[in-house]
Amino acid sequence: MAITDATEATFEALVLKNERPVVVDFWATWCPPCKMLSPEIEKLAAKYEGTIDVVKVDVDAQPGISQAFGIMSMPTIAFFRPGQQPTGVVGFMPMEKLEQQFGLAAYAPTKPA
Repeated sequence: MAITDATEATFEALVLKNERPVVVDFWATWCPPCKMLSPEIEKLAAKYEGTIDVVKVDVDAQPGISQAFGIMSMPTIAFFRPGQQPTGVVGFMPMEKLEQQFGLAAYAPTKPA
């Protein structure tokens, strides 16, 4: 389960030009709900490993990315599908709610029989 930290230098390659869908967690070190969300993001990354990439963006360390997407509240979780506009939600949500919000079941890895 790999969660990648995106920087302003790597965001385009990791997210915008990725062939796979990407969940992006916009977070900040000073944000208590962000800390609560972190284990949920890790569960999501583990469940969808190989079909959806998960990227974290520290908004204080990478202000250009959050400004480019109008991110004003922490945490914001955005879902980038190739070739489509991203969708996003603000605030803590358990993994199951994130799955529903973004329709992730369509990307669930198939289990070998």
